Amino acid sequence: MEENKITGKIIQYAIKVHTFLGPGLLESAYKECLYYELLKSGMKIEKEKPLPLIYEEVKLECGYRVDLFVEDSIIVEVKSVESLHDIHLAQTLTYLKLAVRRIGLLINFNVLKLKDGIKRVVNGY
Repeated sequence: MEENKITGKIIQYAIKVHTFLGPGLLESAYKECLYYELLKSGMKIEKEKPLPLIYEEVKLECGYRVDLFVEDSIIVEVKSVESLHDIHLAQTLTYLKLAVRRIGLLINFNVLKLKDGIKRVVNGY
């Protein structure tokens, strides 16, 4: 499936979750519900996927974990914060670089309208 179609589906299911739950819950609740919706849709999805750091020739297990990894291509970082900051964007971009992936979605569920909490992040390699 093409990246834009995948991100469109992810956003569609994120909106469904947000419409049902509303803002104000913990990040883990939104992540679990979005995971469930994506899994139910038949998409390939991994939750809390370990992401090693490669430094020179050494693979370091530093405890980095991608919230959701969809169709072996899209990284989804789920937040439930008052507002997104540059550090959240930097975290998502770093995960994209470490995973050698191009597209990520940073989704903050703690907003009144979910469209205001979605950021598409692109890694230029």
